[in-house]
Formats: sequence, structure tokens, C-alpha cells
Amino acid sequence: MSGTSLAARNAQLAAVGARSGASYALHRARLVTADDERRDELEAEYQLRTTAQVVDALGSMKGALMKIGQMASYLDDGLPEPVRLALASLQQDAPPMTPELCAQVVRTELGAEPARRFAQWDPEPIAAASIGQVHRAVTHSGLRVAVKVQYPGVDDAIRADLVNTDLLFRVLGTMFPGLDPGPLVNELRDRLTEELDYGAEANNQRFFADAFRDHPFISVPSVVDDLSTARVLTTELADGARFAELEQWTQTERDLAGEAIYRFVFGSIYRLHAFNGDPHPGNYLFRPGGHVTFLDFGLVKRYQPDEVALFEALIRTFVVEHDVPAFRRLMEEHNVLRRDAALTDDDVAGYFGHFYELVMRDEVFKVDTEYSSETVRMYFDANGPFAHVARAANVPPAFVITQRINLGLTAVLGRLRATANFRRIAEELWPFVGGPPSTPMGEAEAEWLARRATRL
Repeated sequence: MSGTSLAARNAQLAAVGARSGASYALHRARLVTADDERRDELEAEYQLRTTAQVVDALGSMKGALMKIGQMASYLDDGLPEPVRLALASLQQDAPPMTPELCAQVVRTELGAEPARRFAQWDPEPIAAASIGQVHRAVTHSGLRVAVKVQYPGVDDAIRADLVNTDLLFRVLGTMFPGLDPGPLVNELRDRLTEELDYGAEANNQRFFADAFRDHPFISVPSVVDDLSTARVLTTELADGARFAELEQWTQTERDLAGEAIYRFVFGSIYRLHAFNGDPHPGNYLFRPGGHVTFLDFGLVKRYQPDEVALFEALIRTFVVEHDVPAFRRLMEEHNVLRRDAALTDDDVAGYFGHFYELVMRDEVFKVDTEYSSETVRMYFDANGPFAHVARAANVPPAFVITQRINLGLTAVLGRLRATANFRRIAEELWPFVGGPPSTPMGEAEAEWLARRATRL
């Protein structure tokens, strides 16, 4: 069987495992032509009414694979067609819970019906998460909140399914043919298992909310502790425009938003040694002037100091010193590149240079969709000019979630056509450079950092 047909078969397998109802896709299509009354009837037919239905819809690896699909949902451009089609099926939201089933979860977790625990409760979800749904509410103290309610039983179902990772090995082996899948699968399993615990997500969100408190353009909603448990997460309700609306704003506003996202990602890694690993268009809210609210902290990677030191060393050797042999030695020493790979230094520079292109030169760079699509092809194109380098590359645990920067962040910036001198912004954030503010946002952030330093 050829590599292409094997990839197609494995991708199709992932698609089959992802959703228990092709009928659900048909249902969504039927809604398009239905009148309002019939649409309500059709929706009622497909609401999840029992824990058993939830487990059937999201167990048997469907939940885990759907989460992976949603993680990659903004990477369609540049993907091989079989993988793109498989991911399309993985990106569907699960049917919503009935109000009664959702109320049952709230009652079990918070000790009373939603209408009693909250002064106001909207039974209609405003958003779907991979393993739950989000409702608007108002607390008895008058605070407007977003309440994420986890599907009952799905945590146990997915935890059990993640023990048997054969399908996950095959899917990821198709996506990254050169890697050692063991550490990658273990890291994904740990992160996905962690994401099932809303208590862990609440801790992550508290960490980021405290770290960016009073920031001039970055906001993280606070957690409402007494209304949050392992399966219910209540946070302040944030206001702002969604990504699709931002795409219609002026290029100046899109550039400011892109700079804020870039600063949040790399500022978190180098200052906090943490990365919110889901740079997805649905996880942001925007206000004019580059103000961005960051949502969803279920998938957070905490780095050890030696891991951050490696990131810095790789940047210093490749970007600052342009020492490709030293960069290659570092990659080989840390099992990112096989020592026995028949590669020239030009091969290494050509492949990895793409991922550093934003910051290679002290000049304005536009991240467009062509660049973000090329980034995806660097990973997935089995016939590309650097496919032999990709096959020799590995993804050790420290790099698993970090690779989302190369894919997720560039995809987001590409959709914005974000333009900036990313090299100068990066030099502000790189601890081994500590450059001066290079933009008005950089000046505002530097003043904020100085104020925080005086309070600590």
C-alpha cells in the first residue's frame, strides 16, 4: 500500500472513530431548510438526554479524537486532502444536553438546581466545548458569568479509552511519519486527561488571571471559586467581538490584535514558563485598540527551567548567531533530530528556518495565509522539498504542545494578515536579549511590568 493510500485509510479510520452519528451531520443539514417550529423539533430530537447517550456520543475514543480535531480545526489550508476531510468530521460539536440533563449535572456538582444556585440562568447554551457546553448566568451577587458544564460520564469514558491508544498511535503516525509516537501519545494523553478536570482548568485560569492582572491589553476572566468544581467551571462573563468580526475590522486593528496574541504566547513561555496550548480563533474576544480576552485554559503546558533554556539556546544559535551546525547539534542532543539522518546543514537550515522566519530579520513581516499554509505543509506534505527532514525529526514531550505555536499561532496570525516587526517584539520577550520597547503596546507593557515589579 502506498504512503498516500495508507494515510488516506488511517485518516478515514480516524473519521469513523470520531462520531457515532453520520446522522448528526444529516440532522445539521436538515436544519438549514426547516422552519422555526420544525427546527425546534429537530433540535429536541438530537439533544443528549441521558449519561448513556453522552458516553455513546463521546466515548470509544470519539471524545479524545474530536478534541484533537478541534485542536487542528483551523489548520485546513495546506493539509493533505484525506487528513483535511478527516479533521472536518472531527470538528463537529457534540449535540447539546437537554436542559434537564444539564440541570442534573449542576445539581450534582453545586448542590442545587441552576435556578437556585444562580439568580438568573439561561437554559440555552451559548457555546459548545469539546466535552461540555457553556451557559450564561448571573450570580446572586449580581456578577454576570459563563458556566461550563461537562457532559456527565464523558470523563470516565475518555479516560478509559485513552488507556488503549492504538488508534491514537495510527492517527498521529499518519500526521507525523518520522516521530517516535510513544512520548507524543503519553504527553497528549496526560494533557487530555488533565483537560477533563475542570478543577485543573480553574487552577490554570487563576494562574494566568493573576499573572496578567491589570495588564493594559490582555485580559483573563477570573474564576468564581464557590461555583466551580471538577465538572462545572464558572468564570466572569467576558464581552468582546468574536474572531470572525475582527476579520472585518481594519488592518490596523487586526495588526494590534495579532501583536497582543503574539506577546501573550511568548510572554507566557519566557516569563511564566507556561503556555496556554490552544491558540484557536474561538478562544479570543476582541475590543478595539488591541485588547484581547483569552478564554479556555484546559490545555496548559508548564515548562521546566531546562526546557525553556533549550528554547532560548535554539533561538540564539539559529536566529541570533546563525550557527546552523551548533543548532543541529542541540537538536540532535535533545532528540529533536536523529543523529544518523542523512541531512546537510542546508537541509536543516531550509526546514527549520521556515519556523523562525518571522524573527530572522529586523524588518516588518506579514504573516499571510500562504505562510501559515506552508507551515502546515512543512509537517504534513510527504512529497514536499523538505519531507526528508520532517521524517528525520522527532517531537519530544517538551515540544508536543509547543508545536502548536508553529501551527496554531501562525494560522491565527495568517487569517489576520498580521503585520509587525516580530523580531523587535521578540527581542523584548527573549530573556537573553531583553530589548527595549519597540511599539506603543510594548511601551504600555513595559510600564505595567515595572509597576508589578515595585509591588512584588
